[in-house]
Amino acid sequence: MLALSRSFAVTLIAASTLTATAQKSDPPQPQSSAPQSAQPQPEAPLLSPADLAAKVPAPKPDDVRSLDAIMHAVYDVISGPAGTRDWNRFRSLFLPSGRFTAIAKSPDGPARIVSWSVDDYVRTATAIFAKEGFYENSIVNQPQTFGGMTQVFSSYESRHSPGEKPFQRGVNSFQLINDGKRWWVVSILWDSERPDNPLPAKLASP
Repeated sequence: MLALSRSFAVTLIAASTLTATAQKSDPPQPQSSAPQSAQPQPEAPLLSPADLAAKVPAPKPDDVRSLDAIMHAVYDVISGPAGTRDWNRFRSLFLPSGRFTAIAKSPDGPARIVSWSVDDYVRTATAIFAKEGFYENSIVNQPQTFGGMTQVFSSYESRHSPGEKPFQRGVNSFQLINDGKRWWVVSILWDSERPDNPLPAKLASP
């Protein structure tokens, strides 16, 4: 969300370290004496396709008409030379509550997990894309669908310019839904290829 270069991995690790430090420094909060069952429970809103559509920029119809189309759109909108991206198009592909979760691991350290909102991702990616080109494409997409939900294991390769050797490969795990009118990305979870974490043969080449 994809592997935004080595500097991005450093950013992930730094961000997770700062978060952990902040959590340790927060004073303990007093516990309520009321039984858990008595605590008011927030109600999850029931959103119609029209409700969801009103919360994001209007998509290009061809971007959301099929599973293949939205998968292509996600990779396409983040790819390009150094500079800005069409973030309205990007936002139009995701649920308003969309999440991005990355697993970052240095060779001599433990894994670090960072989970971001759409706006968090846009802010970080904007800063990185301003300095360097980034092109990412899928290698193999393996979808599984049940009802209106689909999970896709999408192996990827990332480059700084078209035609060069990929600087990174890995797997993006897409969760998507079809609301009857269009496709949405619910979340993307990803991890990168490492010497101790090679791509399996079925995801390494078409």
